[in-house]
Amino acid sequence: MKENVRVEGDWLLVGEKAADEAVRLALSRIGRIAVVGAGKAGAGMAAGLLEALGPRVVAEKKVSGWVNVPADCVREIGPIHLHAARPAGMNEPTAEGVFGAKKILEIVSSLGADDLCICLISGGGSALMPAPVEGVSLEEKQAITRLLSAGGANIEELNTVRKQLSRIKGCGLVRACRAARLITLIISDVLGDPLDVIASGPTVADSRTPREALAILERYAGGNEHVAPGAFRYLRRMMAAEESKHPFSCAVTNLVIGNNAVAVDAAGIEAERRGYSHAMHAASKLEGAAEEVGRDLARMALKMASEAGPDCLITGGEPTVKLAAAEVRGKGGRNQQLVLAALMEMLNAECGVRNAEPKQESQRFCLLSAGTDGEDGPTDAAGAVIDADLIARLRASQLDPADYLRRNDAYSLFDRLGGLIKTGPTHTNVCDVRVVVFDRDR
Repeated sequence: MKENVRVEGDWLLVGEKAADEAVRLALSRIGRIAVVGAGKAGAGMAAGLLEALGPRVVAEKKVSGWVNVPADCVREIGPIHLHAARPAGMNEPTAEGVFGAKKILEIVSSLGADDLCICLISGGGSALMPAPVEGVSLEEKQAITRLLSAGGANIEELNTVRKQLSRIKGCGLVRACRAARLITLIISDVLGDPLDVIASGPTVADSRTPREALAILERYAGGNEHVAPGAFRYLRRMMAAEESKHPFSCAVTNLVIGNNAVAVDAAGIEAERRGYSHAMHAASKLEGAAEEVGRDLARMALKMASEAGPDCLITGGEPTVKLAAAEVRGKGGRNQQLVLAALMEMLNAECGVRNAEPKQESQRFCLLSAGTDGEDGPTDAAGAVIDADLIARLRASQLDPADYLRRNDAYSLFDRLGGLIKTGPTHTNVCDVRVVVFDRDR
């Protein structure tokens, strides 16, 4: 935040100095500053913003606001209220989130033409800021989230539906804002940083249509409209009416100040500090299934082990997982599923048969994948890690990793083998980071 918000004399500068989108505002022409937003990084962003503005500006411009965050992020930071919009570890809209979203809409609609609104958006913002349209209940939105997630819907599909069923997403916050200017600072949790997708684009014009949202919902519902009848009725009514969204006159600037590439770069700096020769890649578009990403990562790792070149590979991204049937489904997350698939690929490639002795190069490697938010699926783990010691424990246990992979039960397997990564919530989210390292007697 402090790299992107600065006060220089009577000027407020927002954005990097060299960036084309940087904003320069005369403080003397600003009435008051209201801060709103939602996301896992909301608490840190709000605190950083207050520090960057400084006590003089905070007092003179009567800075205040409301930011929806997970319950474990709530703390006292002064004039910006941090609201517990959902319990920690539950990425679904709640009644508390609806209450907070209503407060946010009230704040922005109370502003005047000489006021400035600063919106703070980060990963998890969609679920933390629910504002269902009339005729659609919170319970229906929860059911839709579960339906799409269980069916393997990607973030674009999920947010297309969310935006059409929300009063605040898909530029809804801007339409409600009466300030002359609104600046949104964004920590992106979506690959490629599509502004209309991050937190479902509360300050970005929505190019999607009710027809597209209905098609997605129909595809994943498979004819079962009882899961959310109000949503189906609303979308069909909007299609028939061909209603356009209410226009807005607020000047809007959206700035991405953090993303997956920043995290991968930071990991590369640390790898270099530790003496590794590293290669890096941050995905710029949606990835495929976690299992295939894991197998690809394992194949790259095995190739690195047998060839000269980098001894550290750092990648970033966010794959998807299609859940097994509820009656057989275990416990896990996309990172744990990815690492388990990588483990199986290494076993198959190195040994051919399950109980054979591993090749020597596997004794000098470590592979991990973890969510930068410290959460991986509905678990208390950020992800998982494997090395030669874990492979040895797996062989001694006689457990069948294929069965755990098929049932999405990677957590149970890695819990027994000591391969879980538990960081606790990091209070941010910029997708996932994967690291492979080898010891080549450096």
